[in-house]
Amino acid sequence: MYSKLLVPMDPQTPIEQIPGIGEYYLRKLKKLEIKTVENLVTHFPFRYDDFSALIPISNLSDGQIVTLQGNIWSIRNLRSRTGKFLTLATLADQTGTIDIVWFNQAYITKTLKPGTFVSVSGKVQIEYKKPKLLSPAYEILRERAQLSKTVHTGRLIPIYPETEGLTSKWLRAKIASILPQYIKETGEFLPEDLIKRQKLIGLTLALSKIHFPKNLQDVEKARKRLSFDELFILQLAAAQRRRKWKEQKKASKFSVESTKLEAFLKNLPFALTTAQKRSLSEILGDLQKETPANRLLEGDVGSGKTVVAAAAAYFSHQNGYLTLLAAPTEILAHQHQKTLEELLTAHKIKVGIWTGAKKEDGDVICGTHALLISYKPKREVGLVVVDEQHRFGVAQRGKFAQESATGKSPHILTMTATPIPRTLALTLYGDLDLSVLDEIPEGRQKIQTHVVPNFKRAAAYKFIENQITMGYQAFIITPFVEPSESMLSVKAATDEFIKLKGLFSKRVKLGLLHGRLKSNDKNKIMKSFKDKKIDILVATPVVEVGIDIPNATVMMIESADRFGLAQLHQLRGRVGRGKQRSYCLLFTDSNSLNSLKRLKSMEKIDIGFELAEIDLKMRGPGEIFGFKQSGYINLKIADISDQELIAQAQKEAKMLLGEDPNVQSYPQLAQKLKSLQQDYIQPN
Repeated sequence: MYSKLLVPMDPQTPIEQIPGIGEYYLRKLKKLEIKTVENLVTHFPFRYDDFSALIPISNLSDGQIVTLQGNIWSIRNLRSRTGKFLTLATLADQTGTIDIVWFNQAYITKTLKPGTFVSVSGKVQIEYKKPKLLSPAYEILRERAQLSKTVHTGRLIPIYPETEGLTSKWLRAKIASILPQYIKETGEFLPEDLIKRQKLIGLTLALSKIHFPKNLQDVEKARKRLSFDELFILQLAAAQRRRKWKEQKKASKFSVESTKLEAFLKNLPFALTTAQKRSLSEILGDLQKETPANRLLEGDVGSGKTVVAAAAAYFSHQNGYLTLLAAPTEILAHQHQKTLEELLTAHKIKVGIWTGAKKEDGDVICGTHALLISYKPKREVGLVVVDEQHRFGVAQRGKFAQESATGKSPHILTMTATPIPRTLALTLYGDLDLSVLDEIPEGRQKIQTHVVPNFKRAAAYKFIENQITMGYQAFIITPFVEPSESMLSVKAATDEFIKLKGLFSKRVKLGLLHGRLKSNDKNKIMKSFKDKKIDILVATPVVEVGIDIPNATVMMIESADRFGLAQLHQLRGRVGRGKQRSYCLLFTDSNSLNSLKRLKSMEKIDIGFELAEIDLKMRGPGEIFGFKQSGYINLKIADISDQELIAQAQKEAKMLLGEDPNVQSYPQLAQKLKSLQQDYIQPN
């Protein structure tokens, strides 16, 4: 099955050192994030085609998926009436003949000559009682081979994540050529007793079986081993970070008096939910320790994270310390300043703002990354709150935890409105303590959500205009083009804006917001929207539109099938903040039953965590965030919903670090931990 390739197979060998990989394939591989030999070997199949049935030509039936072995009797290229190339061949075995057709692959005649012994795999079509194979996979055999020696036919055939110009067949052949030597030179890195306890197969066997299995049982065993490896290393890294945080860093120990807490809560214009009370108790418990808090507060849109952060900031002030609240955009920084002023001014706490455009000091300072660059605190910072922490680079997040002149680190509270299932949160943020706000405050209304077919588009526009006539406002989110805010996204938004201006009456005022606008221009547009000078805000999906617009009643989202459900839920949460009934309209061009089923769940479910669980099962962890975020782990094979395997990985990680905190006894495992840090925990 394999050809020998005598190249050093150190896992970190650059991929360009593999023979046959020139500039063209190097560019394609890097698109798949394959930069080293290890990246290629761990580029795992996501499914398999079953070409294992070797059948004589005389026994074929319509629709069968088969492998045939025989000699090419004849082969030639023809041009069809439409100008396309057809390659026609006749294959013969001892029982009969079959016609084979390939489309637009004229080069095949240079490879397959009459008399060549080949193995071909594909789906049989019977036409006029004559069997035919259309565009089958093929490979030349030097002898009447055993199926175990074939790579592209006659077995379970791995199908890999691809990119344009880089096929599974190319990847399969390249992996087959390097795998034997890689396996020979790469040793086992897990402790032997752990492998026995978890009933795992060896690493070299797992790599062989995941790429070239004999049956589905092989795949299952390999997947379990390789999934465990991935989760185990993640848990080790998280546990090490947690231990180092606790051992190396000291914080100021806050005093939290119950009478002051009661006074703060009594002064709020609303009662806290049970989830808010529980989370606040956990956070205040952290603040009373000398180990700096390192907690993630996870809560749905409108679940009341800011009031919990305000209570922590109140006690930071009571203990004589500054609080910094970092938000990813100026819009959100100003929104937090306004909300905190409403909650803290009664306690004579001044809330400042520190952005590129505006700088006002205070006891609590809300700001953007400018807090890291130009703000010079006059007192010791006791608490840092980071909103939507994944929007900051890892190096930026690290600066928030820097020690002060006294040698003490601030307490860190990070917040996210992305509803992440607990299993995923524990894997992504295993070094953080987790608090979850899983209740919506009383009085928060349900937003009427509808998946709207395209033939009702005109009616939807009329409905939006009626809402505007009644004095309300609307958001329209333009089609999701790609993760980054490129000029392509901006053009799509601009085109949509121009189109919409022609569809609504002239009395409807539209504004356009996208990420390529300057900060001042963004702020002006958002202020105009808030001041009701704009009726409809057309925006790209990557722009944070989290500012409160209580007068907005409609959120319309184009190409909704391209978003994760959690993203859609967050966008939906931008309306329904006032007392009037609000609506979310989801448009899609997709005819996929799976996509429509996902979107329909938005009509019935208004709890973000439930929606995130649906996406986790139906689309995988990447779809919860919508696109790969800096600092997130891009799992290659592990199923993040496999709670049992995650629990076992956590258990084994704690056990190993209890015996060997620095993993000194396992140098290969230590190297994998180091590689993980380099691959994922790197500055932006």
